[in-house]
Amino acid sequence: MQYVLIIHEVEDYDLWKKIFDDASDIRREAGEKAYQLLKCDNNPNKVVHFSSWTSIENAKQFFESPKLVEIRADAGVKSPDFIYLDQLESGVL
Repeated sequence: MQYVLIIHEVEDYDLWKKIFDDASDIRREAGEKAYQLLKCDNNPNKVVHFSSWTSIENAKQFFESPKLVEIRADAGVKSPDFIYLDQLESGVL
C-alpha cells in the first residue's frame, strides 16, 4: 500500500476544508483511496492529511500538478511538506 503524508498550515481551516471537500472527485480520479485529517493540538490551522493511494506515481503526479498548486494557493495553504510512503507493516494491538 502507498501513502502520502502532508503537513501544512492553512490560513483559515473552514475555507481550506470546503475546498478540500470540493476536490474529492478529482482526488478519487487521481488515485486517492482513503484519507484521514488530523490537526495539531496546539495549532488548529496546522493540518495533517494522511491518505492511501493507488500508487506513489499517481500521488506525485496529482500533488505536483499545476492545477493542485493553484488549488492550494486558493485554499490558503502555507508551505506544504509532502512525504511519500510505502507500507512495510501494519497491525493492531
